[in-house]
Amino acid sequence: MTVTTTIRLPRTLVNDLLHQAQLSPNQQISGLIGRHGQRCVCYPVDSVKTDASVLFALSASEQLAALKEMKERNQELFAIYHSHPDAPALPSVVDEDMADYPEALYLIISLNTRGVLEMRGFQKHEENIEEVNLII
Repeated sequence: MTVTTTIRLPRTLVNDLLHQAQLSPNQQISGLIGRHGQRCVCYPVDSVKTDASVLFALSASEQLAALKEMKERNQELFAIYHSHPDAPALPSVVDEDMADYPEALYLIISLNTRGVLEMRGFQKHEENIEEVNLII
């Protein structure tokens, strides 16, 4: 994967996402991030997969509710995030297939490292998933 884009993330957003992942070390966390200007807001969304430790699929009703709330707050969909409790912060084949919002940043948080959480970002360009450089 080639890193071609750089995206700045607010420290408060990064801290929030890493904290959420640490609170659920055995299950994937997931959700949407809305943005208005430089202010980002997390909207946690439950996964509807029966084994949330290895697969994630956002609850359609919660996803729609989050998108509606973003619209009411004049926010745009900035990112979609989830964690990998036991795998690197790289998109799986399922992650790539579910990347339906090409304008969104996809953030993956890995708990598969000792003492340090890893977060990487990706964007979909046509049919390819490309890594972006994240700056905090």
